[in-house]
Amino acid sequence: MPEQPRSSALSEDLTPGEIFAEAPAEVTVDAIMSEAGGAAGEPLPRRRRKLGFGFWLAAFWMVLIIALAALAPVLPLADPDQVGDGPANSGFSTSNWLGTDRLGRDLLSRTIWGARISLVVGFVAVAFGLLVGGAIGLLAGYYRGIFDRLIMRMVDILLAFPAIVLGLALVTFLGRDFQNLLLAIGVLSIAPIARLSRANTLQWAERDFVTAARGLGAKGRRILAREVLPNVLLPMLALALLGVAIAIIAEGTLAFIGLSVEDPTSTWGKMIFAGKGELEDAPQAAFVPAAFMFFTVLALNFAGDRLRQFIDVRQSAL
Repeated sequence: MPEQPRSSALSEDLTPGEIFAEAPAEVTVDAIMSEAGGAAGEPLPRRRRKLGFGFWLAAFWMVLIIALAALAPVLPLADPDQVGDGPANSGFSTSNWLGTDRLGRDLLSRTIWGARISLVVGFVAVAFGLLVGGAIGLLAGYYRGIFDRLIMRMVDILLAFPAIVLGLALVTFLGRDFQNLLLAIGVLSIAPIARLSRANTLQWAERDFVTAARGLGAKGRRILAREVLPNVLLPMLALALLGVAIAIIAEGTLAFIGLSVEDPTSTWGKMIFAGKGELEDAPQAAFVPAAFMFFTVLALNFAGDRLRQFIDVRQSAL
């Protein structure tokens, strides 16, 4: 009579020794993956973190605004300073797509030309802050000691001043030239960037690869340039996008109190300030530049915040 197959290892006719004898010798990773439905030897799918649709939409808006501002001299736009180019305070029309102001100047043309100054103020001022604040924060976080304490006390003094008051003082003292406006807003961006640069430098300067480079005899400037700076730069660039948005708003704030660039140069802030007296008869004179500023600042804030989250997630996985 043929032997009947045993249905399970827990059958009553099996001894403990037979149970362990029939158990698998080891549980392998391939076996676990096979039970989970994956092919043996193939890695489990890894979920990748993405920037998301909102980030790319914000990036598209920024590229569009920068392209329009850069190409303004060659685009078929009306003269932004031409008085009487259209009827005064007119609404949207085929000849003036976004209407005109109280002097009959085309709002679309003035808004695009105004973007040139507002964007330059934002990006150049923050670039100045990155260059100065990033450098001193990098040096303070790496060398520490008395240099670190001295630099941080100076940064604390800058942060203690209300930003608008410090900007007013600088523009009033230096004058209303375009270069002075860039310098004043650039000085305001030094302190927050320096603090972020120092904080990230303190973190990366203690990593094993930095210690190994120091142990191999690499000099401090080489370690800073090759090992620390590439890792500190990404978080600073994410903050820089937020800084550009703040710089654009700062220029608009100075324009409201008459301390922006002088006429006939137009900026978004000056256009909003000029149109505030026409809100009842021609609200588009203020709302058109305000809408461009709003969407630009929103795009910069969203892109900077999303990029910061993406960088933090990537670095936390190291």
